[in-house]
Amino acid sequence: MGGALAGLVILVIGDSHMSSADHLVTTLHDALTSEGASVNTYGMCATNAADWVYKVTAPCRAERHGNTGATYTKAVSPTWVLSDLVAQNRPNLVIVELADTMAGYDKPELPRAWIYDQVRQLIGRITAQHISCVWVGPTWGKPDSGYHKTVARVKEMSDFLSQIVPPCGYVDSTKFARPGEWPTVDGQHLTAAGYRKWGADIAAAIVQMRRESH
Repeated sequence: MGGALAGLVILVIGDSHMSSADHLVTTLHDALTSEGASVNTYGMCATNAADWVYKVTAPCRAERHGNTGATYTKAVSPTWVLSDLVAQNRPNLVIVELADTMAGYDKPELPRAWIYDQVRQLIGRITAQHISCVWVGPTWGKPDSGYHKTVARVKEMSDFLSQIVPPCGYVDSTKFARPGEWPTVDGQHLTAAGYRKWGADIAAAIVQMRRESH
């Protein structure tokens, strides 16, 4: 199969943006697959980066492999652990979409030390396996919602992640749309149309990174 990502085995992990129908488990997975990659996607609601290192529980989850449909579990389940997923899927690229659950939108300040610790634990597990990685940052939400996802905090979180994720590449999702351009259903999660655009834009950014590295 041709495509800019042909030959890549991609493991995608993420939070609730990856955990429901019409979310990134559908749109990003499809966009990467259409570029020739072999893709395995796992999403777990409400998870921080360290929840993918040490087994805890998540309130819902989803998984999808190749061209099959996704399976959804809407019940409290044990979390997947990255080391198990790597052994199972043998990826040569890991894409991590984790930001909103760690950004402390309801807190007066960004919890930088805690975020750094979370992120570096997970990245350490990836790089120890000598696997390439890309981290996907947050997209805009609706500030006057229950999630308090303000423009300033999204920008601050995105900028901080861009500094602490190397050697992983960074996808700055704030560049894909203006604040408020992609409507949400609840202040944080996008509409189906928004997830289509976000998934396509993430995939295009990864294709671009791939081209620049070759």
